[in-house]
Amino acid sequence: MEGQYLKLKETLLNPDRIVSSNSDPSVNLYYRKYSTELVGEKYLCMVIKTKETDVFMLTAYFTDAIKKGDEIWKNI
Repeated sequence: MEGQYLKLKETLLNPDRIVSSNSDPSVNLYYRKYSTELVGEKYLCMVIKTKETDVFMLTAYFTDAIKKGDEIWKNI
C-alpha cells in the first residue's frame, strides 16, 4: 500500500460500501472502487477493527470483489 495514503484516507472517510465481517463482529470492511491504468477497476478494501476504546486498521488491499457479509452502508 506504499504511496496509497490518499486513497486509504478517501476510502475510510467516504466509502462506497461498508460490510460487516462474517468471522469477527468487531470488524468491518470498507470498500471504494478505483480505476488505474496498471490494474484496471478494483476495490480498495480496508479492514477496520473496533474495540471499546480503540479503532485500528488490520490490513488494506485491492480486490475484484466485495466479500459476503451484512451491508452496513452503501453510497447510492
